[in-house]
Amino acid sequence: MTAARDPFAVREEVRAFALALPGAGEEFPWGESVVKAGRKVFVFLGVGDNSHPPRIGVKLKDPEVHEHALSVPGAEPSGYGLGRAGWVSVPLAEGTPAADVLCEWVEESYRVIAPKRLIAELDAR
Repeated sequence: MTAARDPFAVREEVRAFALALPGAGEEFPWGESVVKAGRKVFVFLGVGDNSHPPRIGVKLKDPEVHEHALSVPGAEPSGYGLGRAGWVSVPLAEGTPAADVLCEWVEESYRVIAPKRLIAELDAR
C-alpha cells in the first residue's frame, strides 16, 4: 500500500507544471492563485496558505475527461456560472487522481484557453 500524497504537495506539483507552460503566469485575484495564458485563466489553484482545503479548477471540453473529473469525490461544476462552460472544481484529497492526471487536465484546460501561438509553442517542444 502506498502512502497518501500530501494534497498541498500535489497542488504545488500541479502549480509548477502549469507555470512551465508557454506564456503562463501566476496572479492572485480575489486572494487566490490563478495561472493565466495571456489574459485568460486556465487553472484556479485556490489559496495556498493551508487556510482552506486545496482544490483546483480546470476547463475540460472533452466529455470523457469532464465526466472523469466530476467522478472524483467532492468534485463539482465550478461556481459563478463557470460550470456551464465546462469548468470543474476538484478537491485535492483522498480519492483524487495522481498529480500526472491532474497535470493532463491542466494541459487540456490550457489548450482550450491559450492563444493559438502558445499552443503551437507547446506542440513544438
